[in-house]
Amino acid sequence: MMLYVLSIFLSAFLIFQVQPMIARVILPWFGGTPAVWSTTMLFFQVLLTGGYAYAYWLAGRVRASSQGRIHMVVLAISLALVIMLGIFWPSPITPGANWKPAQLDWPIWQIFVLLLVSVGLPYFILSTNSPLMQAWFARAFPDKSPYWLYALSNVGSLLALLSYPVLIEPLLTLRQQGWLWAGGYVLFVALAGFGAARSARKIARDAGPAGDLPVNTRVSNPPVFIQIFWLALSAAASLALLAVTSQLTQEVAVIPFLWVLPLAVYLLTFVLAFSSEGWYRRPLFSVLLALVSVVMVWVLWDARVNIAFQVVFYAFFLFVFGMVAHGELYRLRPEPAFLTRFYLVVSLGGALGGILINFVMPLVFNNYWEFYITWALLWVLLAILTFVRPTTGLAPRWRFWHDALVGSMAVLVTIVSTYSIYQTLRLDLYSERNFFGVLRVRYDNTKNAYNMVHGATLHGFQFIDPARRDTPTSYFWRGSGVGLAIKNHPRYGQGMRVGVLGLGVGTLAAYAQPGDSYRFYEINPLVVAVAEGQGDYFSFLDDSQADVSVVLGDARISLEQELAAGQKQDFDLLVLDTFSSDSIPVHLVTREAFALYLEHLDRDGMIAANISNRHLDLTPVLYQISQEFNLSMRVVMILPDLVEHPEASGSQWVLMAHNPELLSAPEIVAQSMSLDTSHLNIRLWTDDFSNLFQVLK
Repeated sequence: MMLYVLSIFLSAFLIFQVQPMIARVILPWFGGTPAVWSTTMLFFQVLLTGGYAYAYWLAGRVRASSQGRIHMVVLAISLALVIMLGIFWPSPITPGANWKPAQLDWPIWQIFVLLLVSVGLPYFILSTNSPLMQAWFARAFPDKSPYWLYALSNVGSLLALLSYPVLIEPLLTLRQQGWLWAGGYVLFVALAGFGAARSARKIARDAGPAGDLPVNTRVSNPPVFIQIFWLALSAAASLALLAVTSQLTQEVAVIPFLWVLPLAVYLLTFVLAFSSEGWYRRPLFSVLLALVSVVMVWVLWDARVNIAFQVVFYAFFLFVFGMVAHGELYRLRPEPAFLTRFYLVVSLGGALGGILINFVMPLVFNNYWEFYITWALLWVLLAILTFVRPTTGLAPRWRFWHDALVGSMAVLVTIVSTYSIYQTLRLDLYSERNFFGVLRVRYDNTKNAYNMVHGATLHGFQFIDPARRDTPTSYFWRGSGVGLAIKNHPRYGQGMRVGVLGLGVGTLAAYAQPGDSYRFYEINPLVVAVAEGQGDYFSFLDDSQADVSVVLGDARISLEQELAAGQKQDFDLLVLDTFSSDSIPVHLVTREAFALYLEHLDRDGMIAANISNRHLDLTPVLYQISQEFNLSMRVVMILPDLVEHPEASGSQWVLMAHNPELLSAPEIVAQSMSLDTSHLNIRLWTDDFSNLFQVLK
C-alpha cells in the first residue's frame, strides 16, 4: 500500500511544482500579464484531461496483464525526452532564450506550443498516475475505498503549490529548480514503473481469467443525468477558480502572489470534500453560501472596501463555492469500477471551464462578467440538486425552509448578477477585452476628464477643456520625477530623444518640443488604438510637437530585436512606466534588462522609472542595479496627501544616470528623498532569480 501512497503523493507534488515554475519562466516572454497564468492553467487542465482519458482507457479497456507493460513503455519514452531536453536546454524543463516569441499575434497558441514541448509529456504522465494507481488499488484491495487516495494527491498538490513561492523560488535559480524537478521526475518514473509491474502481476495472479477483463464490462453504467452533474459541477468549480483569480488580479489588485492563492483554496476544497462525507454538509454550506453571497453584493458595489479584506473575502467565497461544488460531486461519486470514468468526466469539466474562460467569454463579452455568471450558475445547480437528490439530515419542516432558501437565492443572485453587468455597461464609455485584460474609458466628472482604466489601475487621464488639453497629468505632471527629469535635462528643447516603455494615454508626448523624438513601446494593441485617437478620448500623441512613433510588442523583446538589427536608439531619457500598476513585470527590472537599457542609452542619458505601487517597493531592487552598473540614483516621491494640483497624482520615481551631474539640478535635489541603505541590501535580481517577498511593503 505504501507504494501507492508514495507514487500518488510524489506525482501530485511534481504536478503543482512545475505549474508555477514553468509559468515563471514564460511569464516575461508574454508581457507579464495575469492572462499568461490563466492560459497556463488551461493548458494543464486540457493535458490533465488527456492523462485521465489515458488512465480510463488503460484501466478500463485493456487487459490487466498488458496494462503494466504499456505504461512502462510510456514512462520510458517520457524519461528519454526529459534527458534529451536536459542536454540542449539550461535544464530539462526550462527552454533556452531562443524560444522567446518574436511576435505576440496569438499568445494563447504560442504558450500552448511552448508548454507542450517543455513539459507536455512529463505532465501528461504525471496526470495519469493518480486515477491509474487508484484503479489498480481498487482491484488489488477491493475491500478498501480508493477515494482517500484522491484526497492524498490533492494534499501533495497543495503542499507543492504553497512551498514554491515560500521556499523554492526564493532560494533557487530557475535552472536549479528545473534540475531539482527533473530529479524528482526520475524518482517518480522509478516508483511508477515498479508499481505498474507489481500491480499488473498481482491483479493477473489474484483475479484469474475473469479478472483479466476490463472491470467496467461487468458492472452497469451510472445514469446519464448523474454523469451530466459530474461535468456541470466540475465545470462550475473550474469557472469559479479562474473567475475569482481574474476578479482578484484584474479588478482588486494585480499582485502575482494572488495567482497562487485561489488555486490553493481550490485544492483545499478538493482535499476536504474527497476525504470523507463528514466535511461537507449541504444545509450548513448552503447557509454559508447565502451569507457570503449577501456580503459579496456589498463588496462588488462599494469601491471603498479595503483591499486586504477583499482578498481574504474572495478566498473564503471560493472556499465555500468549492466545498459546495466538490461536496456535491463527491456525493455523486460512482462505484470504484467507474472511478477512471468519473475522474475523466471531472477533468473534462475542469477543461471546459478553462476553455470557456480563455476562448469563449473573451469573444462574447467585452468585460470580466464570468464571475457573475459563475456565481449564479452554482446557485442554479444547487437548486436543481435539492430536488434531484433531496437534502438529508433535516426534519421535513426545516428541509422545506432550506430548499426555499436555495431556490430564492438562485433567483436573487441571478438578478443581482444581471444588474451588475448592466451597471458596468452604463459606466463605461468604451470597454474592450483581449489577452492582456479589459481596457476601459470612463468620464471623471470631478475633473471633467477622460480616464483610461486597465483592470483596477488608472493609466492616465486627459482634460476635456481645450485650454487644458495639453496639460501633463497623473504620474507625469510637471512636478513629478519624470517631469523634473525632462525639464532639467541638458538636451531639453534641443532635439531630445526619449524612449518610453509603456504607452498609457501617451501623456509624456505633451512635454515634447519641436525637433524632439518620442518612441513608445507598448504590448497591448487596444491601448495603442485608444491612445492614437480611437473614440476621440485622448489626443496627446496627435497633438505632440515631436516625431512620435509607437512600437507594438513586449518592450524588452522589441529593444533586443532593435539592438540585434544594429538600431541602437541613443536615448537621452529612457522612461520605464511598466511598474506603476500593482503588477510587476519582473523581466523588465533585472540586471539583464538594465544592461539592455544602457546599451540603448546615450552616454549622457538618464533612466526614469515609475515605481508607484500600493503593495511593493522596488527601491531596493533598483538600488542594487545602480550599484551593479555604477549609476547615480535619486528617488523623487510625491505623496498623494500633499498633491494640490488637479492634474497631479501621488507618485514615486527613481532617476538613474552614469553622470551624477544630470541628477544635480536644484529642482531634482529639492524633491529627492534621502535613502536609508540599511533596508536596501537585497540580492540582485536577475533573469534567473527574483523574490517579490523581499519588496513587500
